[in-house]
Amino acid sequence: MTADRAASLAEAPWLRAGALPRLFDALDGDGEEARVIGGAVRNALIGAPIGDIDIATTALPEEVIRRVEAQGFKVVPTGIAHGTLTVVVDGAPFEVTTLREDVETFGRHARVVFGRDWAADAARRDFTINALSLSRDGTVHDPVGGLADIAARRVRFIGEPGQRIAEDYLRILRFFRFHAAYGRGPLDPAGLAACVAGRDGLERLSRERVRAELVKLLAAPGALAAATAMTDAGLLTRLLGGVVNLVHLDRLVAVEQALALAPDPVRRLGALAVTIVEDAERLRERLRLTNAEFDRLTAMAEGWWQQLPPPPEARAREALYRAGVDNFTDHVLIGWARAGAAPDDPAWLAFAALPQRWNVPAFPLRAADFLARGVPRGPALGAALAAAERAWIAAGFPADRAALAGIADHAARGS
Repeated sequence: MTADRAASLAEAPWLRAGALPRLFDALDGDGEEARVIGGAVRNALIGAPIGDIDIATTALPEEVIRRVEAQGFKVVPTGIAHGTLTVVVDGAPFEVTTLREDVETFGRHARVVFGRDWAADAARRDFTINALSLSRDGTVHDPVGGLADIAARRVRFIGEPGQRIAEDYLRILRFFRFHAAYGRGPLDPAGLAACVAGRDGLERLSRERVRAELVKLLAAPGALAAATAMTDAGLLTRLLGGVVNLVHLDRLVAVEQALALAPDPVRRLGALAVTIVEDAERLRERLRLTNAEFDRLTAMAEGWWQQLPPPPEARAREALYRAGVDNFTDHVLIGWARAGAAPDDPAWLAFAALPQRWNVPAFPLRAADFLARGVPRGPALGAALAAAERAWIAAGFPADRAALAGIADHAARGS
């Protein structure tokens, strides 16, 4: 299948039409060569969606700038010290990087020189499946054995795995993340052994980089298998600083699939590692979570256990009203996973579907309704509003004026 796809790339619409051919016109030729590199080539061969299209070129950055500006393209020096520019063609951004060779490597901050050797540039990359390049005529160039690894759906380090990891310890997480996204079967044994041997290097990584990789890993199709492998290797508990629950993650993935829901990495992180609020607080520090991510995990910790077992319809509607659709869905799915109910359990299916069959109403009474009934501003007004809201919920969220007037009258008298 990979060979068939490789042969068909010459006619791929994304390669033959649109902004990319115009960029090739500027960069490819007159002694210089440009190719598509990395993820776009990998995904095209696998049959996965193609996102960003990155370009490698033999031309030095100054020559790239001269050529693209001559064509009227916008150029942004996003990483010019390392040979990287962003070129915008017809509104489409392309990252264009001059071929490089490592002179010294020390973590992320390698000292590089620009080169013209495609094989040397490929050899400095992380995995074989990420080192393929594609000429504008559709020719796939594979100096490191990436085509065979794509056919086998195997994620394998280029060269000696320990050396690749020592150059950037984030590659430990990328090894598992790329396997979760593209791999099949067991992890490459040499790569796994090198990740375990290099685990102390994880402490050198910024928390933001760790978070970014974990979020991508948890959203991938093979997230459960990758998380299991990381746990077995003693890596995941080290990163998260606490106990992980693979069973709950397994059940949540099954529930997502039963409901045809897209993977949600934050919810999956909650199933895996958050039981109480203190867990969310710990993860916020260890992973530098965004405020929105922390708030969701905190809400999961506070709310999932209240949904066990699925409540009657009236209580379910109250839960949805108070939590909002997004938090309600998190609570139900996490509760479902932790209850151990089957993914096709009728009660849980009906509970999860509540937002689709019932539109959450807004509380229709306002402060003016109570001021008109003689309730003074201040604590009494707040108490009347709260009492009225509770009565409105208990009455089944009525909308008719008579029922609302009765609720308001009663709450005003009690204030």
